[in-house]
Amino acid sequence: MKALTVERPGTVRLLDVPIPTCGPDEVLIRVQASGVCGTDVHIYRGEYLGEYPIVPGHESAGVVEAVGPEVSEFRPGDEVAFEPNISCGYCRACLEHRENFCRRWRGIGVTVPGSMAEYVVAPQRNVFSTAGFAAEIACFMEPLSCVLHGIERARVRLGDRVLILGAGPIGLLLLQTARLRGISSATVLERNESRLDLAGRMGADRLVRDFDGLDTDSYDLVIDATGSIPVLERAIEYVRYGGTILFFGVAPSGERMRIEPFLIFRKGLTIVSSYTSLRNSFQAIALLRTGAVNVTRLISHRLPLDEFERGVELIERGGEDVGKVVILPHE
Repeated sequence: MKALTVERPGTVRLLDVPIPTCGPDEVLIRVQASGVCGTDVHIYRGEYLGEYPIVPGHESAGVVEAVGPEVSEFRPGDEVAFEPNISCGYCRACLEHRENFCRRWRGIGVTVPGSMAEYVVAPQRNVFSTAGFAAEIACFMEPLSCVLHGIERARVRLGDRVLILGAGPIGLLLLQTARLRGISSATVLERNESRLDLAGRMGADRLVRDFDGLDTDSYDLVIDATGSIPVLERAIEYVRYGGTILFFGVAPSGERMRIEPFLIFRKGLTIVSSYTSLRNSFQAIALLRTGAVNVTRLISHRLPLDEFERGVELIERGGEDVGKVVILPHE
């Protein structure tokens, strides 16, 4: 099969490798669609947890090709997506329902081969049925499950006034899911005009292009969906006294930000982060299946496997026409 390998930061090769075989409780998936995530970009740039060489890709959907002898829930031909986080199930974190912090954590596309390939293997317990909707929609199961975990962490309440910093695909998923929680207003800050326009069409009440358009001390919840250090540093200015800030975007590993601790104290703020997901996949599938969360309009590019680097460049450039980039390995 063809597999895209990041050999070291900034260097990729498209290789011919053997199709992986299933372990006893594993599922072999023929990958039909794999989204390029910001994490993939960080791995490509050497800014994340990835081990090298690695086949990246963890936002994936496809069709079951084969199953191990202990697999009972799936059979060849089933349409599926997978969670990338593989937990051991018996360390203290797992037993306390913090599987995303498993002491023996492994990640498909991060520490074990991922879905930027024609086939990928996942444990049965990580695989979910997506029967009835297209793979390019189903591959949003993973990012949407992460967003749902973030919304749960932020404890979004009925009537909240929410500010979302960034209107990329993740920002727009955060916007839609916050709306489902019954917020009273959503303000979106984004410099990219086409993304800002899409945010308006997807439920934002107020659209602003720079911080000068925002009111300080005004929002019950401020969500960062950029991971940009200069943006993160300013979030405290706009949350109300007693409000909450959710750091959702992934900042580059090792970078530092400057904050004023007294201001956090004086405003009585709650600052939370959100790391991956915590078994939110059934929720994500339900929202995708019903259309309660719309992802079709988020996809801007569909590329073959050998154009992965072009996908990374598109995301990093952030042009007017760039939203979600989806890789189609069999194209």
